[in-house]
Amino acid sequence: MSVAATDNRGLMLAMMEPPASLEDEFQQWYDSEHFPERRSIEGFLTANRIVCIDGWPRYAAMYDLSDLEVMRGTGYANISGDNYSRWTDRIMGHVWGQYRAEATQIYPGKALFGDNGACSRVALWRFRAVTETLMTEIVDGLRTLYEERPETAQVRVFRSQQQDAIDCLGIVELHSPWKPAEGQTAVFGAALKHLDLVNIYTRYQRVWGGTYPQQK
Repeated sequence: MSVAATDNRGLMLAMMEPPASLEDEFQQWYDSEHFPERRSIEGFLTANRIVCIDGWPRYAAMYDLSDLEVMRGTGYANISGDNYSRWTDRIMGHVWGQYRAEATQIYPGKALFGDNGACSRVALWRFRAVTETLMTEIVDGLRTLYEERPETAQVRVFRSQQQDAIDCLGIVELHSPWKPAEGQTAVFGAALKHLDLVNIYTRYQRVWGGTYPQQK
């Protein structure tokens, strides 16, 4: 299959974990400042926080973009880089396991998170330093593993130009938990040696204090 990405949707993915001593402040910062800032930018089409239950680092945020040019617009420039808040500078200086990707959706092209309904799990596959040919194998491999299964809500694949190489990211939304059996990853062929991360997430939810019904 072709992996041409003209006019396809974009993605911004951020992964990180705070030290235990910063956990409460990290959640306050993410929920009250960092996440709302990005969610409100024109061209950010979806915004989701997810929590890793198998793998590391523990927290990730995913934003579907109308296209990657959103990341170079004034809306994002106003809250990033030199315009980070003092709170953001403080938190970002302490978190671990940071990984960030600006990516283009190469399969299916324009799908958004949640297009096929709710999911209880999200599987994130990362292949490092891949070629265009290997990306085709990755797309085909993920489709072979997941598509047509009743547990699968949606398979999407993204190409991310990193500073040192090209990464390929597979994001699989699952209606219910499921993972490939031993040996099934052989479907990736030569791309398998580039696989360096398979994390399983569930949706992040925060219940604010005082929102539970009070017993009388």
